[in-house]
Amino acid sequence: MLRTVVLGISYKTAPIEVRELFSFSQENLESGVRQLKGKDHIEECAILSTCNRVEIYAVSENVESCLESIKTFLSEFHGIPEETFSPHLYYSIGHMAVRHLFNVASSIDSMVVGEPQVLGQVKGAYKMAASQGTTGVILNRLFHTSFFVAKRIRTETGIGSHAVSISYVAVELAKRIFDDLSTRSVMLIGAGEMAEIAAQHLIRAGINDLLIASRKFKNAVELSEKLNGRAIRFDEVFYHLKDVDIVITATGSQDFIIKPNHAKEALKLRNNEPMFLIDIAVPRDIDPRIGDISDIYLYDIDDLKNVSDENIKTRKESLHKAQEIIIEVEKSFESWLNGLKAVPAIIDLKKRFETIKEIELEKAFDKLEGISEEDRYVIELMASRIIGKILHNPLTNLKKESSTSMGALYVDSIKRLFELEKELLLLEEEEDEAISQDRD
Repeated sequence: MLRTVVLGISYKTAPIEVRELFSFSQENLESGVRQLKGKDHIEECAILSTCNRVEIYAVSENVESCLESIKTFLSEFHGIPEETFSPHLYYSIGHMAVRHLFNVASSIDSMVVGEPQVLGQVKGAYKMAASQGTTGVILNRLFHTSFFVAKRIRTETGIGSHAVSISYVAVELAKRIFDDLSTRSVMLIGAGEMAEIAAQHLIRAGINDLLIASRKFKNAVELSEKLNGRAIRFDEVFYHLKDVDIVITATGSQDFIIKPNHAKEALKLRNNEPMFLIDIAVPRDIDPRIGDISDIYLYDIDDLKNVSDENIKTRKESLHKAQEIIIEVEKSFESWLNGLKAVPAIIDLKKRFETIKEIELEKAFDKLEGISEEDRYVIELMASRIIGKILHNPLTNLKKESSTSMGALYVDSIKRLFELEKELLLLEEEEDEAISQDRD
């Protein structure tokens, strides 16, 4: 019986220095999934590789051997002894593997619950595997069902409706202050990762006028080219302060960069047009006294963290509903999977009756000398219709019952009653022998 398997390593089981050893680049993912498919006891497979997890999804009739093949593949592909990474591995089998993928695609298993990026990563992993021909009936259905689950959860729960990352919270607050961000300008002070992530969120939200300053002008130039912004020198920050609506600071400065007198002067030149200042630096870049100035909205990293924590709480309250959806769809998928068990039995049963029909027709036609082609057609049609009517109810009920808890029993009973495990070729040989004796 084919079963679904997932084996992986994630932020829950291993630190980043271990996880990064097993990551797959876009370039080696194609060859990786093909090599994996070539291993013994792996009928279908796909590889999901992100910064937080590397997971192998597979379908096999021999689960234990399949897991061993996956471990061997990881060891050989990355050149790492199996014993060094085995303690960090986890695996799930059958319906628990199905549930795991649903949790991953829905971002319930993410480091940040509800983050939207992982669904795109899961879709990318499936697309890659499908393009290499390593998926089949089961994984195709499983991954597409996971996309459906993720969409339902995002639509029917509040799990993704509130920002939880510090940078994204800042953007959500900016949207509350300025209705249309596409008409607003931003100054980014600092060219590090936090600043870049915040700027990317703002760009996705519609910002298209971006100034970037850094103590190292080269860094500002490089980031501005990456984000399609304009680089300015660090000492030009105060001159341009009056021209921007949003300021994000994320430097390593030990002193305040923007002080009350800078803010007051900029506000005066702006005719008291509101400004939104986001300080995500530690230590802080913006003097907190600026927050007392009218028409200036100042948030530091603690303020953003408080908003983020509240949003995380809201997302966690949505988890119960999300899990209900997952269990509901999981049962539906398992019913479909159980239904597949009846397919071989149905095919074999039809073949058995078809073989008997052909043998008996041949015997009858041998005895009916001089029979016309029209009569042969009528007799063959009658035989086919009789078989069709005999099999209709049994096959209909078998298909229906195969998706229930009693499905395996029904399939097994059909196999036993009609001896479907017996080779059809053997049946044909026995019937041929009977025909020969009959003729004699």
